[in-house]
Amino acid sequence: MKITKFLFDLGNVFFDWDPHYVFKNIIPDQTKREYFMNTIAFPHLDMRCDAGVKIDDAVKDAIKNFPNYENEIKQYYPNHRNMVNGVYQDTVDIFRKIKSSGYPCYVLSNWSDETYEGMEDQHPFLKEFDDKIISGREFLVKPDPEIYKLAISRFNLTPEQTLFIDDRIENIEAAQSLGFQTIHLTDPLTIKSQIANHIIV
Repeated sequence: MKITKFLFDLGNVFFDWDPHYVFKNIIPDQTKREYFMNTIAFPHLDMRCDAGVKIDDAVKDAIKNFPNYENEIKQYYPNHRNMVNGVYQDTVDIFRKIKSSGYPCYVLSNWSDETYEGMEDQHPFLKEFDDKIISGREFLVKPDPEIYKLAISRFNLTPEQTLFIDDRIENIEAAQSLGFQTIHLTDPLTIKSQIANHIIV
């Protein structure tokens, strides 16, 4: 079915985001660092704050549950902006080309409201989207089907005619279950060729 609208994730689609950029110096041991990221940071910090929990509350709870990692937990959010190692210009370019061709473009991103603050001033291309859903503002996170249903309603999307682009397979699968066309973007440098499979750009 013909694509009429686009729905983009932000992290690792537009932004090269990886906590390891910061924490490879804070926790040099890779095994310990992976444990911290997978067991503490992602479920107890990222996902909770992306769902609308205040950073201070998430940090306090994480320290209570993992007191041996108090120092590392306290360093997570002060360093959050440094986890972004630039923008994928190819994605920005193809987004602007799609927009200039008349396709409405929207954002559906798991992102804390507090850490998203200031991103649009630092990266003005974010202001060019037709609308955005930042999960921390809605108290919902991907892959919960409810956040996709919110996007469908708010952006007046027909899933079968909407191309959803995300780097996480669980988010892609949730979108597919609701009828979206999808691109599982594992390498942002391929975005132009992958979008060309759906429309002429």
